[in-house]
Amino acid sequence: MSVKVRLLSYNVRSLRDDPHALVRVIRACAPDVVCLQEAPRFFRWRKRAAELARRTGLVTVTGGAPSCGTMILSGLRATVEHTEETTFPLVHGEHRRGLAVAGLRFGREARLSVVSCHLSLRDAERRAQGEALLERVAAFDTPAVVAGDLNERPTGATFRRLAGALTDARERAPVGGEFTFPATAPRRRIDGVFCSDGVTALSCGVPTAPDPDDLAAASDHLPVLAVLSL
Repeated sequence: MSVKVRLLSYNVRSLRDDPHALVRVIRACAPDVVCLQEAPRFFRWRKRAAELARRTGLVTVTGGAPSCGTMILSGLRATVEHTEETTFPLVHGEHRRGLAVAGLRFGREARLSVVSCHLSLRDAERRAQGEALLERVAAFDTPAVVAGDLNERPTGATFRRLAGALTDARERAPVGGEFTFPATAPRRRIDGVFCSDGVTALSCGVPTAPDPDDLAAASDHLPVLAVLSL
């Protein structure tokens, strides 16, 4: 029997925007798993992340400063089986970036490896990060989903590489809005959700349930909500 999982991917810009709107957006999406980018990673980051999790009815699974601002939250449906916090090689003059990884189980047997990523603004560095990401996904012994801010449109080389090796959930099952940036006048899709074999996207897109004013106020990105079947 298949298991449905609601996964939300969201660049929250270090919680610098309206925190109340952000909480309302996340709660309106009713996610089982949240992949954050630009999560708190500096002063008192653990307390700030825990407060966001508490206010949205979720728990912190992994990430934050050790994975350079990528983070995974989950609801109580998920059993956490393992976690990882890794970083990409540092390129001089650029922000260091990394991956938050969690092995989750839903029910008795439905296992899913979840990766939250935030790739570089620079093309060459982004390509190298995309290859390292795919190498990590290939090593999982469970079905996997990758979600995050790619800093690139679907026509870009890294986006196309990920969509070729995995399945672009938005292309397979488009629902809701397409463009994710900027939040106040979206015209680019630079955030995405990608599924390996064993994960089927039932729907994917910018969610329509949250209040539009909250979506514009919560962050400079719009979230991506995917309903997945394991």
